[in-house]
Amino acid sequence: MEIAKNIYLVGPMGTGKTTIGKQLAKKLEIEFYDSDHEIEARTGVDIARIFDVEGEEGFRERERKVIAELTKLEGIVMATGGGAILNEENRAHLAENGFVVYLKSSVDHLLERTRYDTKRPLLQTANPREKLEELVVARDPLYESVANCVIETGGRSIRGVSRKITNKILAAMFSQLIGKMQ
Repeated sequence: MEIAKNIYLVGPMGTGKTTIGKQLAKKLEIEFYDSDHEIEARTGVDIARIFDVEGEEGFRERERKVIAELTKLEGIVMATGGGAILNEENRAHLAENGFVVYLKSSVDHLLERTRYDTKRPLLQTANPREKLEELVVARDPLYESVANCVIETGGRSIRGVSRKITNKILAAMFSQLIGKMQ
């Protein structure tokens, strides 16, 4: 692995990717992007509206294009949408262009963090817990497949998670440097 040009945060909705990403970017003094926010800025409507009009398939295509574009940048932190890893091309772009951090949380924690959020189209269902459990089971192997490290966010402070990510990146860089010296 070459020294990462970017840091990408992946994981289910509600793990704190955006909040942690902003903190991390501020700490590292680099740009922060959120792929979902980028899609909303470009379309002028929120994700829920895109789902209503174009369905999940239409949204995923927009997401694919944005991730392809943002992964060409250097020196950024990017939070991805929870389902971004469903697309093989997205997974490849993330893995090839940066250090990927899988932010992981229990279903209980995810449910607590998303309980009152009406802007998450996949959770607008009679049983959000069941939907979250289904999403975690289906997506966990995909998150794991691209991750350079996995960090549990449930019950941890934003600053603490940000520090842990920084330490993991430094450890990976140090390990790579030692490997080149041998």
